[in-house]
Amino acid sequence: MRALIVIDYTVDFVTGKLPCGEPAIAIEDRIVNLTESFVNGGDDVIMAVDLHDEGDLYHPETKLFPPHNIRGTEGRALYGKLNDLYDANKDRIYWMDKTRYSAFCGTDLELRLKARGITEIHLIGVCTDICVLHTAVDGYNKGFSITIHADAVASFNEAGHDWSLGHFRHTLGAEVLIDGKPLEN
Repeated sequence: MRALIVIDYTVDFVTGKLPCGEPAIAIEDRIVNLTESFVNGGDDVIMAVDLHDEGDLYHPETKLFPPHNIRGTEGRALYGKLNDLYDANKDRIYWMDKTRYSAFCGTDLELRLKARGITEIHLIGVCTDICVLHTAVDGYNKGFSITIHADAVASFNEAGHDWSLGHFRHTLGAEVLIDGKPLEN
């Protein structure tokens, strides 16, 4: 059994307060197509969405990044066509708030996946070298088989993005796909 985890594909991370910009905009159709494919295939789909509170001085990201994905703001909305797909399938897509880089940290994600017999996780979204990477590392450590869709992840740091794709393959043993085919080299 498999699940798709869509990580932080929100307005703030695509064009808003902490944007990946053009690389994230360019993957919109692939994100939507993969999500739709998993929903229509009867697989679990999880929207793992970053959540912060205005003025939280104790959150570790406060010192690292400008305020983003603040509770109750438009920046937390899913970006573009993904938001429309989510709205049309709320009964089949699980929305999960997360407050750390990894979708596993401080959430019920592991319990949810294991209760459903899921052993394989597919990761898409942003940022490749931050939240996608940390979710993949935790997934690896928890014994899940990992697939990264390289044409559905992006970052504002091109070097970090490229390094992460290699790390997924060579250190975590993840399958890295482009258009459904294994990444070469």
